[in-house]
Amino acid sequence: MSVICVGTMAFDAIETPFGKIDKIIGGSGTYVAYAASNFVTPIQQISIVGYDFPKEEMDELTKRGVSLDGVEIVKDKKSFFWSGKYHLDMNSRDTLITDLNVLEDFNPVVPDAYQGAEFLMLGNLMPKLQMSVIDQLKERPKLIVMDTMNFWMDIAMDDLKEVLKKVDVLLVNDAEARQLSGELSLVKAAREIMKMGPKFLIIKKGEHGALLFHDNHVFFAPALPLEEVFDPTGAGDTFAGGFIGHLAKTKDISFENMKTAIIVGSAMASFCVEKFGPERLKEITKEDIDARLSEFVQLVNFDIDLV
Repeated sequence: MSVICVGTMAFDAIETPFGKIDKIIGGSGTYVAYAASNFVTPIQQISIVGYDFPKEEMDELTKRGVSLDGVEIVKDKKSFFWSGKYHLDMNSRDTLITDLNVLEDFNPVVPDAYQGAEFLMLGNLMPKLQMSVIDQLKERPKLIVMDTMNFWMDIAMDDLKEVLKKVDVLLVNDAEARQLSGELSLVKAAREIMKMGPKFLIIKKGEHGALLFHDNHVFFAPALPLEEVFDPTGAGDTFAGGFIGHLAKTKDISFENMKTAIIVGSAMASFCVEKFGPERLKEITKEDIDARLSEFVQLVNFDIDLV
């Protein structure tokens, strides 16, 4: 059961209240691939990197069942680079540097070997690039999941709304949901966004969990309280990777199974924040994931006698 993942593969420099690292692998595509490959392979990656992206990182992804046929390597340019500093609450951050480098020339091409994939994860990219991937697919995937951000709402809202007509699941945070819909209430915002095309909406709330909307149904998944949050970078992408990985593994895209997928995504994100970059995701085993999922079950499990 193959999953196409479209997103960045990059370098990050990160400073948090817990420490600082000058250069580490990052990018939305990297985090999605590391998370999703725990549940299903192949992950069919579409991205672009420069001459400086380490071969050992490519080899690590390949070893995990990630196909890199759709990753363009530009021999005379550097990879995308982002630098940011997180505030004390770890929910807000300042972007210090954004060097697009190869991303300026990114024109995603879907290899022939990727045609027929049943699941498509569109990472946070320019809406026109997301649409070009959808247009290149000869068969519509069973499920298209899309991530986006306020930046594209500011500069490319019309393009974004065209892509929304084509996707099944949209991932945004609460501020983005309000901006996209023009509604302050998240329930009303969800209703307006689902009129734009997506059948399902996930509103990510960071350390406060995530909401899943479908028709008139709402499901809330908490985030696991952790002793230490080292680095929240990539947590949202890791959540998306766990979410789509579970759905692809189970081949079930019902609302009921999406509830489970949200818990799986939250569990994967809880690993991601424990170390800088994707380092923790490289270490975890199936046993670790099962144990973490059990913690989530205990977190929300209770009995009640209705009066």
